[in-house]
Amino acid sequence: MSPRQAVTILGATGSIGRSTLDVVSRHPERFDITALTANSDDKAMLELCRRWQPRFAVMCDADAAQRLAERIDSETTTVLAGHDALSTVAADESVDTVIAGIVGAAGLVPTLAAAGAGKRILLANKEALVMSGQLFMHTAHDNHADLLPVDSEHNAIFQCLPTKTAHDEDYPGVDRILLTASGGPFRTWAREQLEHVTPQQAVQHPNWSMGKKISVDSATMMNKGLEIIEARWLFDISVDRIEVVVHPQSVIHSMVSYVDGSVLAQLGNPDMRTPIAHALAYPERISSGVEPLDIFEVAKLDFEKPDTDRFPCLRLCSEAIRRGGTSSIVLNAANEIAVEAFLDGSIAFTGIPAIIEQTLEQATITEDIDTIENILEADRAARQLANELIMVH
Repeated sequence: MSPRQAVTILGATGSIGRSTLDVVSRHPERFDITALTANSDDKAMLELCRRWQPRFAVMCDADAAQRLAERIDSETTTVLAGHDALSTVAADESVDTVIAGIVGAAGLVPTLAAAGAGKRILLANKEALVMSGQLFMHTAHDNHADLLPVDSEHNAIFQCLPTKTAHDEDYPGVDRILLTASGGPFRTWAREQLEHVTPQQAVQHPNWSMGKKISVDSATMMNKGLEIIEARWLFDISVDRIEVVVHPQSVIHSMVSYVDGSVLAQLGNPDMRTPIAHALAYPERISSGVEPLDIFEVAKLDFEKPDTDRFPCLRLCSEAIRRGGTSSIVLNAANEIAVEAFLDGSIAFTGIPAIIEQTLEQATITEDIDTIENILEADRAARQLANELIMVH
């Protein structure tokens, strides 16, 4: 059996964090929780701290940290506040494994800190690669960090790919990656119907239980576009060899096509605990708490080509990665601002890709992506531009 792992969870109160803790609870002999982090939900964090007794609890919101500190057993858990504290616990020398589960650009800096400290990183924050793919991968490589994908699609690809040695320029025998997508709740809707989608409808994913932002990204298919960018960096493969396949049942989580005509697929019930358990124990296997897939109950599997006319976010992502430079940073920033505006009723559902496209057209795209400061500045400028465009939309 592998030695015990000291685990830090970035985003402990979110869906990835809670799923991770569920898996960990089934294997108390294997894992210790060193640090838990959250944004502002101090009530949920208090419950988690009482259950797990971590050494550190980080709240990004200073007021939330103060409230937590007043109610927690300070002899067991030290409460830290602010975004810098995220990087502190991610890079702590006592930590073996970091779960990068913070949604959006906010997760970039602490995840990069974990890579710089040579940690084993279970990567659920796709923005770390979307925003800083080259810098992140170089940092991980130079510091001997282990990257294990937790997104169900990338975890499936990881399981289906052959072993790549240091001498291989490419994965032996691989033709292309087939990245599956559920199609979201509006897969069969006409474009005219999409103009009237409400936030309540957009956050109701047909197969997965996720947070609001990711659910909206799935509904626009932006989530799948970001996953194309993530796969390009994570597996060092050209975007032209990554194909999206709409698969409504979400049973096949992704596939790898080989030059001999073989296609390997990873199947399972749509539950994030499966890829989390795989990554936590890799290269071993442990129980996740997920019910085994009943292939007879599934009965059939459907596949469709994606419609980039109705879901232009998919096209915008492919264009951004091909353009290079700060394009992916601008794309991601504009999407986060647009999704927030949609959820608060400022723009229509179809306004999300419109704002993203306008931001990409008007932003200054540069090649300065070799430092975190340049990346964050491009992100800041793109957010400002997107907000200005929303005001006149």
